[in-house]
Amino acid sequence: MNEIWKNESVVAHTACLARSLKHWTGRELLLAVGDAREVAAKVFGAPFVLVSHGMEADPVLNYGNATALALWEMTWEELIHTPSRFTAEVPNREERARLLDTVTRQGFIDDYSGVRISKSGRRFRIARATVWNLIATDGGRCGQAAMFNRWEFIP
Repeated sequence: MNEIWKNESVVAHTACLARSLKHWTGRELLLAVGDAREVAAKVFGAPFVLVSHGMEADPVLNYGNATALALWEMTWEELIHTPSRFTAEVPNREERARLLDTVTRQGFIDDYSGVRISKSGRRFRIARATVWNLIATDGGRCGQAAMFNRWEFIP
C-alpha cells in the first residue's frame, strides 16, 4: 500500500482539509481518533474520494486519497503534477470553472454533481459532492477540496 500519508506535509495537509471542512460545514472529515499521523492514514484509506488542489493560476492537484487515486487511475506522483482541470473533459471544464468560482465566493457547496474523466479516459458521474475552500493556519485561502462517495461509470 502507498504510505504517502506518513509524509509530514501530507499529515499537515490532511489536518488542513479536516479543519477547513469543519469551518465551512460544521462536519468532521472522518470520526477518527488518534494523533495527526493516524488520522492521515485513516483519511488516506477511507472509502470516499477526497482530492484537493492549490492556488496556482492553473491549479494543480496536491492531494488525493487512495480511493481518488484508484478512481482517476493515477499514482501519487502523477496526481500531484496534474492540473485539476484535467479531471474534467474539455466540454465540462467551463461548468467546472463556474462551480469553483461559486465555492470561492460562498466557501463551500454541498450538492455538486458532474462528469469527470480518469487518466485512461474512463468517464464517471459524481453525485452529491461537497466542495470547499481550504484555509491555511494564518487564515488565508490555500486551495479547494472535494469529497464524495457516490459515482457511477458511464459506458
